[in-house]
Amino acid sequence: MINSIQDTTELANGVKMPWLGLGVWQSKEGTEVEQAIAWALQRGYRSIDTATIYRNEAGVGRALKASGIAREDIFLTTKVWNSDQGFESTLAAYETSLEVLDTDYLDLYLIHWPVAGKYKDTWRALELLYKEQKVRAIGVSNFLVHHLKDLIPSCEIKPMVNQVEFHPYLVQPTLLDFCRSEGIQLEAWSPLMQGKVVDVPELMHIGEKYGKSAVQVALRWNLQHGVVTIPKSIKEARITSNSDIFDFELTEDEMLAIDALDRGVRMGPDPDNFDF
Repeated sequence: MINSIQDTTELANGVKMPWLGLGVWQSKEGTEVEQAIAWALQRGYRSIDTATIYRNEAGVGRALKASGIAREDIFLTTKVWNSDQGFESTLAAYETSLEVLDTDYLDLYLIHWPVAGKYKDTWRALELLYKEQKVRAIGVSNFLVHHLKDLIPSCEIKPMVNQVEFHPYLVQPTLLDFCRSEGIQLEAWSPLMQGKVVDVPELMHIGEKYGKSAVQVALRWNLQHGVVTIPKSIKEARITSNSDIFDFELTEDEMLAIDALDRGVRMGPDPDNFDF
């Protein structure tokens, strides 16, 4: 059972990654993102997920420095954006992110989207960064099973993480099973359906039994599926309540009931049909 915000999953290479982190998508550069991270770190979060395209890496770096927490005690993720994909351009993008974040290394570097004709060269760059010990773990984001099946045969090092949209309306059991079988840790973005989980009656009903909100039930469901989750918020109360999910456990029947809500509905872009 995952029963603490300090609990971690062990990636395929032995690196430990917190089960719960703070996502900073749409958090504005400057005071907004810095304050959100400060609140999260005070609450016990030790994983921060950003991306070049979020344009807030500088604020993330400042917040981590200001916290006084040792860099090695924080798990920091960023992602190479689509326009930077390719071998040399990915290496350059990594150096830029490192400089903007004002850090010496990354804990996890991800390919943000599976750009056709580019992601294999991008992956070779990530493998080189990993071999040079510039990043502790490497992975992908928004890769479906067929993308992974295309990438893995050409890999020297398999992706350690696949960060995808995952929530009660988009369970993706085939992808979850495939990643498990390949030793790839699944990680959820948009675990709260961009806030829409608050309106799901089944989650509200289950929450009543435990004195928890629909949001907390959804996050707990993620963790009990063995999925790392990174809810985003810029509000102190929500950052706190999102982490208050370690003192209850959903039953098998409740897990199945939430699984059954799956509608194949995406809140974000389709990895097979994006144009950015």
